[in-house]
Amino acid sequence: MSLRLFAALPIPPDTARELKRLQKGVPGARWRPLENFHITLRFFGDVEDRQLEDLDGELSSIILPQFTFELGIANWFGKAEPHTLWMGVTAPEPLSALNLACEKAARRTGLKADPRHFKPHVTLAYLHHTPEEKLRRFVERTLDYRSGALMAQYFSLYKSHPRHGEANIYEPIADYPLG
Repeated sequence: MSLRLFAALPIPPDTARELKRLQKGVPGARWRPLENFHITLRFFGDVEDRQLEDLDGELSSIILPQFTFELGIANWFGKAEPHTLWMGVTAPEPLSALNLACEKAARRTGLKADPRHFKPHVTLAYLHHTPEEKLRRFVERTLDYRSGALMAQYFSLYKSHPRHGEANIYEPIADYPLG
């Protein structure tokens, strides 16, 4: 049996509630529930049970310091056809180091390299036929939003449970301390 897995930094509940309050005014947006807010470090995809133990061992061997980060500056993916609305993340150096460590852990367990460029963000909504003008207005409306300094004390391994027609459920199955 395989599990759909990813490593991510969780978003603190108070900050998740702040982000939830921003979620309005964008037609065609399927807003993400606040319990799904996270910063993906590495998407592993479908991982066989036998690889899970190895992946867990590799992730638990990552030794990096705690760091602070901040959320702010919304944008979207899909310039020709917008598909994802997100909130940006500052602290690119520590996040990039953690992403690289997760990538190396994946490779040591036999998983293929992630071909995507790492762009740290929190997904706010998936979009369907959303006018770019409405996205620009959302970005402008949220320009002043900043989460304030957030402390990354650990990252987690999540299992994704798909649900037909609804947001997936993301279940943390292991936490890995930083510092």
